[in-house]
Amino acid sequence: MGTPAGLQTDCEALLSRFQETDSVRFEDFTELWRSMKFGTIFCGRMRNLEKNMFTKEALALAWQYFLPPYTFQIRVGALYLLYGLYNTQLCQPKQKIRVALKDWDEVLKFQQDLINAQHFDAAYIFRKLRLDKAFHFTAMPKLLSYRMKKKIQRAEVTEEFKDPNDRVMKLITSDVLEEMLNVHDHYQNMKHIISGDKSNPDKALSLIKDDFFDNIKNIVLEHQQWHKDRKNPSLKSKVKDGEEKREGNSQESERCERAESLARIKSKAFSVVVQASKSRRHRQVKLDSSDSDSASGQGQIKATRKKRNKETLKSAGRKMSSKNREFTAPKRKRKSRTKNLV
Repeated sequence: MGTPAGLQTDCEALLSRFQETDSVRFEDFTELWRSMKFGTIFCGRMRNLEKNMFTKEALALAWQYFLPPYTFQIRVGALYLLYGLYNTQLCQPKQKIRVALKDWDEVLKFQQDLINAQHFDAAYIFRKLRLDKAFHFTAMPKLLSYRMKKKIQRAEVTEEFKDPNDRVMKLITSDVLEEMLNVHDHYQNMKHIISGDKSNPDKALSLIKDDFFDNIKNIVLEHQQWHKDRKNPSLKSKVKDGEEKREGNSQESERCERAESLARIKSKAFSVVVQASKSRRHRQVKLDSSDSDSASGQGQIKATRKKRNKETLKSAGRKMSSKNREFTAPKRKRKSRTKNLV
């Protein structure tokens, strides 16, 4: 039985969506699993024999993406896919994942890479599969039988999921860099020997830049870091989160400094006394120049304001009383006139 129609398309669609998330977290994979309703892949009307064959093909297809030459993220997604297919299958007893012994060393190496990169959710999924005895160790990847073709058809590699060959690292190795450094040092020594002034060689002999080797080494190191970040996108996101937190802390410190400076300006402004006019010099408040007496000066200013308010209230009361007297005087005269008439 070959690969069922549509099964490979669905698996590649799930892995491609997981690749777009630029993450290797299990929670991101489960969201895609639920949105695509991938758990219903075994819910068709099938007999027990067909169900077993379909489950075997599904697990074998997912296992292909778990091995090289696929990228780190696709291999993690394939591990999550194997875990989901194994636990949602309807076969009793459960069909196991067929693993060839020649591939097991590569699998253990990948497990160690997960632990070193601190992807503990993926490492836990792999450990859970081993504890559940989900792997069936075999001598060959596919079952061989009598009168079978000698040449087994190899599965086609999906170019979108394939890990690109790092040609830069293949071309410039550590041995090549060491040899380039030796040649560069020998070239610099020969220039000093040939030139008349050994301390300052002739400019006509400088055919290459002095920092030629340092530039190549820096470029190679930057390329290595970029390749690591591409393999482990979640670590890159952690670094970004740390940088954002640092920026937030720096902004908060700037705000605190700004608030302190504003408070200082306000305190200085309240401590300064404006020179009063000649008519109000007797109301002027005297303050010392020191910052320690600024609080007492503010208290004196408040006291003078209270005195001003009291004086204005007294003057207003006097004016009102004088007006009342003016209005009440003619009333008394009218009363006297009425008495005379009587």
